[in-house]
Formats: sequence, C-alpha cells, structure tokens
Amino acid sequence: MAEKPDMGEIASFDKVKLKKMVMSENILATKDTIEQEKQAK
Repeated sequence: MAEKPDMGEIASFDKVKLKKMVMSENILATKDTIEQEKQAK
C-alpha cells in the first residue's frame, strides 16, 4: 500500500508570491501573410 504524500509544503504555500501572467492569443499566420513575408525578403 502506498504511503500518503507529505502535504505540509502545499498547506504552507503562499499564493501571493506567484507572478501574474497575461495570456494572449497565439494566432497562426495565414497563407497570405506567409507569402507577403517571403516576398519582403
């Protein structure tokens, strides 16, 4: 039978220390955009 994990560190974890993240959409380039970039080079 498996032993229960030590939850002491989780119980004392301070959420305030976490950094805020801003999520942005990752939009894939269209075929037209790729062609324009190729021509620009």
